[in-house]
Amino acid sequence: MRARHHDRSAMHFHDLNEAQLLALAVSAEEEDGRIYRDFAASLRTGFPASADLFTRMADEESTHRHRLIELYRQRFGEHIPLIRRQDVKGFPALQIPWLMQTLRPEKARAEAALMEIHSRRFYEAAAHRTSDAGIRQLLGDLAHEEQRHEATARQIDQEQTAAGALEQEHESARRLFLLRFVQPGLAGLMDGSVSTLAPLFAAAFATGNTLDTFKVGLAASIGAGISMGFAEALSDDGKLSGRGAPWLRGAVCGLMTTLGGLGHTLPYLIGDFHTATSLAIVVVAIELAIIAWIRKRYMDTPLLSAVFQVVVGGALVFITGWVIGAG
Repeated sequence: MRARHHDRSAMHFHDLNEAQLLALAVSAEEEDGRIYRDFAASLRTGFPASADLFTRMADEESTHRHRLIELYRQRFGEHIPLIRRQDVKGFPALQIPWLMQTLRPEKARAEAALMEIHSRRFYEAAAHRTSDAGIRQLLGDLAHEEQRHEATARQIDQEQTAAGALEQEHESARRLFLLRFVQPGLAGLMDGSVSTLAPLFAAAFATGNTLDTFKVGLAASIGAGISMGFAEALSDDGKLSGRGAPWLRGAVCGLMTTLGGLGHTLPYLIGDFHTATSLAIVVVAIELAIIAWIRKRYMDTPLLSAVFQVVVGGALVFITGWVIGAG
């Protein structure tokens, strides 16, 4: 608990008092309003209906912020501490695509719907944590209004496309699948495939013994899986972010981390050192290609960019292990 006074990134939602909850709500509403205005500006030329929707939503976020500030001043005074989403453990991080050259309205509306779900869950959870009747009432009212935003976004979808509701549901389901399975699985696969390269190949080139190398790779893979699994499970309880049960995300992340490391470890069950090493390098190339494909398929990362990033990272770690092992 001592670290909370020195490092705001260590704050947990359940540790926030009433003043901090209101301060967090103020900054979140301000950030959401700015995002919606960015969406409106990007969509104004080609999609005026969606742009008007986001302008109205931004205006309502501004109204929410003013109501929160007024209540804060009445209860706690003039100074509002800066507490942001990223300062609170378990609060969902935003991944907003406004830097994309062409922002599609369906992408913006799906992102906004997810933001409103997060906001509603936050207000509902915050309302249950306060005993102040005025604060509880305002937070409950804001939760209801955020839910109305979700309905407004769906209505605009239905007006602009006959399949609007189905598209919204599909995109929301896809986002939850990404949050609960793809993201923790990809993080684990990347860590297992890349971080275990250095100890594995360092042991290989240092000893020239396939069995010893296999033991090092096996230990590194399982150890990394356990570490990543616990790290993912403890990073977010999923109640505010909607990312699902922490033990499930931790299991996915830990399993994929272990599999990523075992892929290039198993070739060292072969007795011949040169054959085992050559096969391990081929497996590494396949692993990196799979990671690049997943990033392109689910994270909208351009294929060449994804390939370049994973290949450069993998090559640097491999060279580190080779230099240390052969040195």
